[in-house]
Amino acid sequence: MPFVLSHPLLWSAVLLLVDVLIWHIAPMQQRVARVAIRLALFLAFSSLIINAGISPLLAPAWPDDSVMQLGATAMAIVWWMYAARVLTVLIGLALMHRIGHSGRLLQDVIGALVFLIAVVAAAGYVLELPVKGLLATSGAVAIIVGLALQSTLSDVFSGIVLNTTKPYQVDDWVSIDGVEGKVVDIDWRATHLLTGQGTTAVVPNSVAAKAKIVNLSRPVNMHGVSISIQVPNHIRPRRVLDALERTLQGSSSLLLNPPPKAVLKEAGETMSEYVASGFIAELGSKGEVRNQLFDLAHRHLEAAGIVRQQDGGGEPISRARALLDEVKVFRSLSSEERDRLAQSMTAQQYSAGQVVLDLNEVPDCLFVIATGVVSVAVPDGERRIEAGRMGPSEVMGEQSIIADTPSEGCFTALTSSIIYRIDKSVARTFMQQCNEVDRALHKLQAVRQKSSHAALLARPPQVKKGGFLKWLQSR
Repeated sequence: MPFVLSHPLLWSAVLLLVDVLIWHIAPMQQRVARVAIRLALFLAFSSLIINAGISPLLAPAWPDDSVMQLGATAMAIVWWMYAARVLTVLIGLALMHRIGHSGRLLQDVIGALVFLIAVVAAAGYVLELPVKGLLATSGAVAIIVGLALQSTLSDVFSGIVLNTTKPYQVDDWVSIDGVEGKVVDIDWRATHLLTGQGTTAVVPNSVAAKAKIVNLSRPVNMHGVSISIQVPNHIRPRRVLDALERTLQGSSSLLLNPPPKAVLKEAGETMSEYVASGFIAELGSKGEVRNQLFDLAHRHLEAAGIVRQQDGGGEPISRARALLDEVKVFRSLSSEERDRLAQSMTAQQYSAGQVVLDLNEVPDCLFVIATGVVSVAVPDGERRIEAGRMGPSEVMGEQSIIADTPSEGCFTALTSSIIYRIDKSVARTFMQQCNEVDRALHKLQAVRQKSSHAALLARPPQVKKGGFLKWLQSR
């Protein structure tokens, strides 16, 4: 200890160097440990200089030793800066635990004020400068600087307001003044957004504080998705709305509450605009669900006769023949083969809730959906869970066509539907004549089995009743 006290400047410098090294070497994840080490080193530094006769509240008094006088003055000033830094990190740690990453801006502003106070205190106590005159001069300078940095200060204080009111946080998807993106950082001057195009948009905090802010990430687990469709005015609106309602029912990604809806938004001179909208649980799947809704809308509108494919101007074709052009399984067939297949197809009407193909049933035909929505449920013990939904141009019963195996799911009409039936012998004949049809049916069977297994794996866990309620039920 006497050796340490005899060389206070040297050991003070060593403590400062150790503090800098540990602060930069220690991992950022161990924030509490880093702050605790810095606080311990500061206390050791304070004890060392005070025991050496250096007081941060008094001017050093070594008139006969200029080196010691200069070193003691430097150590006293460093103590004030060191104290300001320790206090700043302590405040930052408290803000991080209280309001998370958004507290960084407040930490920067408060840290600047703490360092300003430390500078004034060091000038008054250590250097014995006239603080009143310095404050008066700095006040005039602050007014001049404030006027020059008016817009920057507006960003700073707007940032404080945004961090306090929290209209958005880091990792939220927001739209600020028409700019949409993910919040990646909120600093003292601006909010940084990562847009959908992979670019970075920098929105000044003063602009964000005055602009209309739409937080797409709130509320959690409920995000709106919508599509807009234009249809000629001569089409009866009820037909279009019915097709769009079947579109919404055909997507299992949409939440049931709030219920999805289709509305006529605007009727123009020649075209009417319809909007189908609903809510999803995952914001990241918004683009995928919108693409699915557009595809379903086209299929249901076409199935309702609202949208027709343009052919070469030949004779009108039957609904069964037009449907075959949309069925992926039969796309490899020639036009003449589709004509022959269409002649053997028979249509059947199913009402909502009616079972089209039951579990473990071996059908005598291949089903092709013309209109409506069909739900597929697979067994999970004593209950059944929905594995997916099907719409126009999709087929059912491929397992029976391939190997006379029973259905692994229950296919139920969710809406009023028209479904065509292709006799098993006819379907097998085309399988034998065209290898592409055979491969397509086998591929469809594999995809269905994979989707069924995925639905079972993704099912929510059952909550078992216990405690007092279970005891009552067992009495």
